[in-house]
Amino acid sequence: MKKLLLTLTAILLSAQIFADGHTAIERAVANNARPEADSARDTARKPADVLEFFGIEPGMKVLDIFAGGGYYSEILSYAVGTEGSVTLYNNGGWDGFVGAGVEERLESNRLPNVESMVAEANATNFDANSFDAAVFVLGFHDLYYAEESWPAIDADNFLAAIYASIKPGGVLGIVDHGATAGNSVEVANTLHRIDPGVIRFAMAKAGFEFVEESNILRNGGDPLIVPMSDPAIRGNTDRVVHLYRKPSM
Repeated sequence: MKKLLLTLTAILLSAQIFADGHTAIERAVANNARPEADSARDTARKPADVLEFFGIEPGMKVLDIFAGGGYYSEILSYAVGTEGSVTLYNNGGWDGFVGAGVEERLESNRLPNVESMVAEANATNFDANSFDAAVFVLGFHDLYYAEESWPAIDADNFLAAIYASIKPGGVLGIVDHGATAGNSVEVANTLHRIDPGVIRFAMAKAGFEFVEESNILRNGGDPLIVPMSDPAIRGNTDRVVHLYRKPSM
């Protein structure tokens, strides 16, 4: 009975508009406890719109893939609430890139429902059918990136592991820097971008169903042929926003 009541509460909260006119996700983004540096990035990233599109709800257990310093993990922490949880996952490359960023974000147990996990992509060990949702923001192209400090990733095996970790009927939301259609995965190394078609093919191969695409982060002024870090476009690239679902059994 208790479990049923908690489930019903989570469902009601997910659709609830609070007295201040905001949803649970909007409240999470507006939380004054968020670092100022994070909030400054919201205009370009539109996290409330993105997470609403992904269907994130209170009570969910969410995996944040290649989470970096935890920008989205913190918002997710507030959005899923005390009945939910977030796994902030990085591989060694990302963990080294962000340095002490994750430790500083989680220090003094300031986000008690967030757990940090570091493991190489080729050696992940997620529990099967354990996550209601996963988000993969600005890192899908890294599955095809390789250099001395970033061991090559077996993208098929990694996505298979992610697929296995998501509950039947669960979702995976992807945001990434778009590349010109037809480009090979080599642009991951040169431009840090990816052709949306590559994402759809890889996700279908892993067993995911494509649900929908959103235009909320599109930018028609992005030429798509310059590195995402180019000063003229950095922070405002044309971004792929896809939602996928693991089929229900």
